Amino acid sequence: VQLQASGGGLVQAGASLRLSCEPSGRLVNRYMMGWFRQAPGKEREFVAGLSRSSGNTYYGDFVRGRFTISRDSAKNTVYLQMNSLKPEDTAVYYCASMRPYSPCCDSASSYDIWGQGTLVTVSS
Repeated sequence: VQLQASGGGLVQAGASLRLSCEPSGRLVNRYMMGWFRQAPGKEREFVAGLSRSSGNTYYGDFVRGRFTISRDSAKNTVYLQMNSLKPEDTAVYYCASMRPYSPCCDSASSYDIWGQGTLVTVSS
């Protein structure tokens, strides 16, 4: 199964973007989906996670209510709605599927299926 991330682009500070992550097939026994980001010269950073079984959501500390992770079960797609974007949000954003039985939820090492990334650039 592959993950296809899309929705990135160039926006001005204060704008919104919605990223999408669609798997190419069924994610059997894989319940956690996450979004990470990586800015140039920085480590990959946890943005948000969602349990497909419970619906519980998790966010990185920096999000502070600006981002929302959600899913459309009918479309088998996970979204990341990003509002009030700041220049420091500029990064490549990756969606990922967590390995079964891995510790939840903010460590990149717990995820073993990654999308190709979508670039978000926020200008000041």
